[in-house]
Amino acid sequence: MAKQSDSTEINNDTNLPKNKNVPLPQRYEEVHFVDTHQPVWNYSLFTAEDIANFQKGTHYRLYELFGNKQFTVNNIAGTYFAVWAPNATYVSVIGYFNAWDTLTHPLKVRLDHSGIWEGFIPGILQGEAYKYHIHGFQGVQLDKGDPFAHYWEKRPYTASIVWDPQYKWGDAEWMKTRKKHNHLQAPYSVYEVHLASWMRPDPNNEEVYNTYQQIGDRLVPYVLDMGFTHIEFMPVMEHPFDGSWGYQGTGFFAPTSRFGNPQEFAALVDALHHAGIGVILDWVPSHFPYDAHGLFMFDGTHTYEYADMRKGYHPDWNSYIFNYKRGEVKSFLISSARFWCDRFHADGIRVDAVSSMLRLDYSRANHQWEPNEYGGNGNLEAIAFITDLNETLYRDFPDIQTIAEEATDWPKISKPTTEGGLGFGMKWMMGWMHDTLDYFKMDALFRQFHQNKFSFSMMYFYDENFMLPLSHDEVVHGKSPMIYKMPGDEWQKFANLRVLYAYMFTHPGAKLLFMGNEFGSTQEWNYKSELPWHLLQFAPHAGLQQCVKKLNILYRSEPALYEKQFEPGGFEWIDLNHRSECVLVYSRKGKKDKDQLIVLLNVTPVVRNNWEVYVYGKSKWKEIFNSNQIEFWGTGDVGNPSIEATLVDKATKCYRLTINLPALSAIVLK
Repeated sequence: MAKQSDSTEINNDTNLPKNKNVPLPQRYEEVHFVDTHQPVWNYSLFTAEDIANFQKGTHYRLYELFGNKQFTVNNIAGTYFAVWAPNATYVSVIGYFNAWDTLTHPLKVRLDHSGIWEGFIPGILQGEAYKYHIHGFQGVQLDKGDPFAHYWEKRPYTASIVWDPQYKWGDAEWMKTRKKHNHLQAPYSVYEVHLASWMRPDPNNEEVYNTYQQIGDRLVPYVLDMGFTHIEFMPVMEHPFDGSWGYQGTGFFAPTSRFGNPQEFAALVDALHHAGIGVILDWVPSHFPYDAHGLFMFDGTHTYEYADMRKGYHPDWNSYIFNYKRGEVKSFLISSARFWCDRFHADGIRVDAVSSMLRLDYSRANHQWEPNEYGGNGNLEAIAFITDLNETLYRDFPDIQTIAEEATDWPKISKPTTEGGLGFGMKWMMGWMHDTLDYFKMDALFRQFHQNKFSFSMMYFYDENFMLPLSHDEVVHGKSPMIYKMPGDEWQKFANLRVLYAYMFTHPGAKLLFMGNEFGSTQEWNYKSELPWHLLQFAPHAGLQQCVKKLNILYRSEPALYEKQFEPGGFEWIDLNHRSECVLVYSRKGKKDKDQLIVLLNVTPVVRNNWEVYVYGKSKWKEIFNSNQIEFWGTGDVGNPSIEATLVDKATKCYRLTINLPALSAIVLK
């Protein structure tokens, strides 16, 4: 995730013209304005039960109550506002409709000590920009955006917008049958995308974006053609700073306005579902930035964050950590995750930076953290929050997956809470990623001495339900693009990368590949520019793209690659005894014996003809994948149009197969 935060505090509201005859600023060109000086009406949507659950941390539908809600009272249309500011002494709604006057529309505080301020303002309709003006602790005065707003102004402006995100969905068939796409025995191949930089209308202008519709028109057919089963969006939740990539969020209930309104984002999800593609959303409950209009010091006190900065401040990302002990904050966060599954039909939630949530000593020196009540380094409140989060999401949306980005050896991340686990459906396999990249970065001459690094993943694979990630984090901050991690000349670099991808797609577990990796981008990912699509005019890059496409087809069409991808019976090493030659052989198995596959990896630039492999029970085999094919920019001159099988032991039905292995190649037999 991004290691940056927005330090800019922007508030141009005081510079707005007071005379409504003055031409409207561009930021308001689509806003519907009303000349209203109506007083705030006393009105509430909350019941006593709502308040109790909110405070206990067990209200998970807060988006139905807080924020702005448009309806009619006494035959007059208007908007109901509700905000939690427990240490405020005064809260009012300000906007263009009242010339940003802080006295015109004060909200009323509930008398039940809930800290909720609310009221109905007649005449305020969809499209109005607004903020909450708050008199907080010790008289501090703040103008804050609405934590529950569904739509925000496009940055650099920071007001919330009155908006109903209701959308008429057309994906009923997908929602009814998505279980077959989302369970752990189905192929799960994810294309990770940053919406702003996947493709731009003007590659040289970082200020211009495609709209959600334009993105969908290009992205949906591309992902469908490439054969990915799912797409993962880096955070689409509203955020002020482009350089945070969405990981420093201020709008936990709003898709970013950079590309359009909430309905247009819903239409993008709808289009992906129509194409049979699942949608995973990155979600960040670990921290938030200190922008003036955001959650930080919301009512002049540490409302959403821990007050003790040993727990409340994140040194890596210059941001603030949610107070998981506070019931209202827990209700806020779980309501946010539930909102994206409920109102935007998300098929999965990838939870960012779980390691930092679980560990009190994460990125801290010994004197910078305090042990929990048992003397350990676990954040007990965060653990309770995460288990409740997963139990709630799987209870209400049993056909989704929750996925943890967690990089330590914390046990049972993806095990059920009934077994003492945290309850995630899957966990990113960061160890596999690091070991695999380290291995492939080596000159082929030295790989023979590091085979254990390559094979180690299967020693602990069944501890969790793992997803194999080659994500955005591996192609930024000087780490180089995937193609330049590979050793050798140009041909060897591409051949190595084809072998790596073949290994990834035939290794047990779900898969994730960041955009641009599929065709060998030659530049580190830059959020300010689009991917270098022009590279596809060159054969090496077009060939690599075809190879990834074929691997997706192979993964989806061969049950041995997914039916038992999280079970010990789905994988078996066949040959690890040829270290000096750097040839590794393993088997993948499905529910039916006939679906068995054999995978052979030759990770040196040496052709090995007549390579012998011993198998049991089956004498007829055919080559169904060869990473050295001409269409992949391989040489195409070494393959196995027919495979010779010799009976070695009749009693055990052991056969010796004679295989030709191209240099730097992966072969799959069935």
